[in-house]
Amino acid sequence: MAAPLGEDLRRLAESYGVATSYSPSPDRTVAASATAVTLALAALGVDASAPEAALAARERELRERLLPPTVVCWSGSPPAFAGSLPEGTRLRITTEQGETRAAADQLPPGVHRLTATAPDGRTAEAHLIVAPPRLPTPPGRSYGLLVQLYSLLSQRSWGMGDLGDLAELASWAGRALGAGFVQVNPLHAAVPGAPTDPSPYRPSSRRFPDPVHLRVEDIPEYAHVADRERVRAVLERADGLRASVLEKGGLIDRDAVWELKREALELVREVPLGPGRRAAYVDYLAEEGEALEDHATWCALAEVHGSDWYRWPAGLRDPRSPETARARGELMDRVDFWTRLAWLTDTQLTAAQRAAREAGMPVGVVHDLAVGVHPGGADAWAQQAYFAAGMSVGAPPDAFNARGQDWGLPPWRPDRLAESGYAPYRQLLKALFRYAGALRIDHVMGLFRLWWVPQGHPPTEGTYVRYDAEAMLAVLVLEASRAGAVVIGEDLGTVEPGVRETLRERGVLGTSVLWFERDWEGDGRPLPPDRWRADCLATATTHDLPPTAARLTGEHVELRDSLGLLTRPLEEERAEASADTGEWLELLARLGLLQGTGGGINMPSEEAEIQAVHRFLQHTPARMTGIWLPDTVGDRRPQNLPGTWDQYPNWRLPIADAEGRPVTLEELAASPRLHALVEVLRAG
Repeated sequence: MAAPLGEDLRRLAESYGVATSYSPSPDRTVAASATAVTLALAALGVDASAPEAALAARERELRERLLPPTVVCWSGSPPAFAGSLPEGTRLRITTEQGETRAAADQLPPGVHRLTATAPDGRTAEAHLIVAPPRLPTPPGRSYGLLVQLYSLLSQRSWGMGDLGDLAELASWAGRALGAGFVQVNPLHAAVPGAPTDPSPYRPSSRRFPDPVHLRVEDIPEYAHVADRERVRAVLERADGLRASVLEKGGLIDRDAVWELKREALELVREVPLGPGRRAAYVDYLAEEGEALEDHATWCALAEVHGSDWYRWPAGLRDPRSPETARARGELMDRVDFWTRLAWLTDTQLTAAQRAAREAGMPVGVVHDLAVGVHPGGADAWAQQAYFAAGMSVGAPPDAFNARGQDWGLPPWRPDRLAESGYAPYRQLLKALFRYAGALRIDHVMGLFRLWWVPQGHPPTEGTYVRYDAEAMLAVLVLEASRAGAVVIGEDLGTVEPGVRETLRERGVLGTSVLWFERDWEGDGRPLPPDRWRADCLATATTHDLPPTAARLTGEHVELRDSLGLLTRPLEEERAEASADTGEWLELLARLGLLQGTGGGINMPSEEAEIQAVHRFLQHTPARMTGIWLPDTVGDRRPQNLPGTWDQYPNWRLPIADAEGRPVTLEELAASPRLHALVEVLRAG
């Protein structure tokens, strides 16, 4: 049991947003350890070895401070910060548009500079975020497809799905199926390795996309590569990679795909850009500026020194050091290679969204924002001042995992974000919204608080650290509104009171997964469709859950048993899973949604049950309904099985049919089973 915190340390921690306790369930509160609290404060630059003196200094700082580093004003509402200023304080606001104002009323949306001068002569400056009160409501109700892009192979892809496949899928789904969106996994740049971590949720950079997703043949310069013999050799090897997955049942080999694409891209780079393409590239370089230069420099240095910058020569660990500047100059050719790849990937991402909108999709491509980045990757190197040293993001112990979780992702420092006016966060969102019709935010609760785990300690010895949720949401609403984009928050699992309500107030949709929607405050039975929330994306499953066919048949229990993941006897797990599924099927039948079972018509009962599940989703008021693309062909295998690493091929499986045979994009488009399922949603 954790030793009780002293009153001074408790008050000091709370003044910095460091929690001194947490509630794993409504009826239980657990105290944080003094070690966890002290180390979290240290990561925020606070020496808590003498808490009484540190508290006195903190209280004096807050008492004498006119303004915090960043303040928020919602358009149409009085500026809340003005009420805390002494009477007679003069304001001067320089807007990001270059105007000067003397009042905070009726300011244009943006991030402005605020100067306050009190009657006693004290002066303070702050970033002023002015945002619309809420995001616009998505246009009408719509349904769409959810897919892990790497798993969607066509007859043109090189061993894994690519951005050409994404554009093709969006164009077909919008025009032929009437779909309103396509949601994909994070396409962030991965950390190179041997092998590369295949998880898209632990990237090197969230700021820049991964060129492994490029469709090489769609790059204009590709057609003009002089060495056609090498081009033919590359294409032959690409055919082999594709066949190894589609015809021989092999796993997706991201490293082999990247090795081949990299060889091809080196050839493409030898082709000079035409004047128009050169001008577009120069514009991109100017727009992305230092952030792109840092990212490309990290990539170039990683080629020489490996992908963990903590192991680089000391001088290169600082992106602003003279040694790094000198190395950048020496590696300028490689830096240019990586900036070129970032530009090419950005243009193909933009083309995919354009294809989606031209196909009639009201939303288009929904991109996924991972909750954090790899500690040894490009973002952690370039933005290290914004990350909490010695800390990792995770989750506290709960009913699902008594040991807690450590995700190995360094958290942003809330104080440094505020001091910068949330600059890295704004730049990240702006970049993503450039080619996203909507953005799904993984673990959206992280806008409010994150569980910080001190390095070298188990997740049970962590504590929550708060962020300025109003500022984080204001930046999100501002950038999404500028782009005309929808925002979906992944708010599954334990969510503290008030979070979902605050997100809904600002127009952020939630995520509702059928199997989790029960009357938890009542009898625990499945929640009828009319009691679902409207402001959400409703789905039957996700990338971390079993496909619907596996859940209906109980095969997901057998899979976990075969891998030694069950914590109870197999028969108990089977019985519980069967009872859970049975309750849902009973509700579907009672509502008249379960049609065609029992041999009445020529339709397998499993297929009818999957249709009934999606018919149910259409009966909810959810604004967006998602179909897990593998569900359309009866795929049994989850794309990711939490709790496994090398025991299961996470993030490396192609979409397959009920027998495990890989299914191409072309076959999906012609699948009677897919069209029958889609008709369920179209009819609804």
